[in-house]
Amino acid sequence: MADTMSPEERSRRMASVRSVDTKPEMAVRRLVHCMGYRYRLHCRDLPGKPDLVFRSRRAVVFVHGCFWHRHAGCPLARLPKSKVDFWTAKLEGNRERDARKIAALKNAGWRVFVVWECELKDMETLAERLRRFLDGGEAR
Repeated sequence: MADTMSPEERSRRMASVRSVDTKPEMAVRRLVHCMGYRYRLHCRDLPGKPDLVFRSRRAVVFVHGCFWHRHAGCPLARLPKSKVDFWTAKLEGNRERDARKIAALKNAGWRVFVVWECELKDMETLAERLRRFLDGGEAR
């Protein structure tokens, strides 16, 4: 199936996709801050530049978009209908890179929590899970 946008329009749209300060990331940051936790952002000295870093707790939080990071079983993680070969390789590469960075963090003694974009629909449950994680419990 052909792309519905011209190459210039597609290029502009893709260039506007942000890697930091996304709406899901900002929502998680507001939630965690309101819960009373303080954090650092995008620490370059850690593998994968985690979105939120809690150094004293040796914990990091990644906020992943379901499409870009291939959330398994999520309807938001669908593949585009055009350039399927390109997108499959690109998105699977993102998922593999995520797995490597998470493994490197865990090997260095960090606890890792991933928040998926679709989980923001239930902020109450997310807040409970984040509190358990940050207080030394659940990690995934």
